[in-house]
Amino acid sequence: MLPTDFEKGVMVGLLIGEGHFGGDGRQPHVTLRMHARHEVLFDWIQQTFPGGKLYGPYNHDGRNYLQWMARGSYLREVILPLLDEHLTADLDTRSAERYEQMKARYQRRLGITGLAALDGGDDPSTSDPSTSGDKTPGRSKLAEGLQRSDAAEIFDRIRRAQGD
Repeated sequence: MLPTDFEKGVMVGLLIGEGHFGGDGRQPHVTLRMHARHEVLFDWIQQTFPGGKLYGPYNHDGRNYLQWMARGSYLREVILPLLDEHLTADLDTRSAERYEQMKARYQRRLGITGLAALDGGDDPSTSDPSTSGDKTPGRSKLAEGLQRSDAAEIFDRIRRAQGD
């Protein structure tokens, strides 16, 4: 059974508030990590979005948490279209930026073309700054507005913040 609009909204809200858009350097993933007391919510996620994988519970440094991850074809075919449709800069600028950065970094693995490749991206040879304004299918409004220099500046800010 397909998720209802309400269920999609709950999932997008959870990913905006608690999610991580990234990867391991080779493959992209979307991760949701929360305290183990939210186990019932994770059970709902597993039933409603069954292509992800639930890990844990983990008990690390006094923290007790569960982690749900979407990778591979499930990420490409289910979660990305959901986020492309609903996660916009108008809704949450920071999450939309992080999501676009993940897509740019892993564009080849995600089957996305037309995004400007960034440092550490899949395939810098596929980027063409002269096409940054093209309306390429699969690009969000935020990606259309980002110039290559803007995206590089965002990544620099993130790297500096992570170094703190």
